[in-house]
Amino acid sequence: MAWVIAFLVAIVLIAGAGKLFRGSEHRGYEVSPPIATVPDFHFTTQDGKALTRADLLGKVWVIDFFFTRCPGPCPMMNSKLAEISKELKKAKDVRLVSLSIDPEHDNPEVLKEYASHFGADPDRWIFLTGPQKEVEEFTTKGMLQALSNADPTAPVHSTRFLVIDRQGEIRMARKLDEPELVQKLLIDIGNLLREPYSKSTTP
Repeated sequence: MAWVIAFLVAIVLIAGAGKLFRGSEHRGYEVSPPIATVPDFHFTTQDGKALTRADLLGKVWVIDFFFTRCPGPCPMMNSKLAEISKELKKAKDVRLVSLSIDPEHDNPEVLKEYASHFGADPDRWIFLTGPQKEVEEFTTKGMLQALSNADPTAPVHSTRFLVIDRQGEIRMARKLDEPELVQKLLIDIGNLLREPYSKSTTP
């Protein structure tokens, strides 16, 4: 009888712990209030086209910061975006954006070749370049991400993914080493897609 009671108590405790875990897990997926507003920008895509903040209003987008000669985290980061791209083929209001923090090397032609390695659809996954000073200011002052070009051949940059809502507000920052990163980003995107969008929003 004692064993039966102990067994039942264990089941209750495990069930309670599981409920608490699932609750905390759900809270971890809740979308945060705005962190900051994405500033105006004017960069160039891998197809040589201009892209501005206004072009992305009404879209939910995820941005990362990389450079094509990066031997470290950049291929891992863009592999994550490639996974997301495959999952969201039918999501017309989602964009993925990868901004090069080595624009002097990463011109549109270089970016286009790099993008092809990930099977990036230019209509959904946009690789950007621009003047060095503008890229640095946008990354550090606008998007609040770390960046150091002390060594031009090996710049140090953020490995975070920023999730932007339809209004052009930064809503979430996810680290590359987060467990279940792709799943979390997909949930973040889905939550933001369900939010109402006001076209009257201004920067």
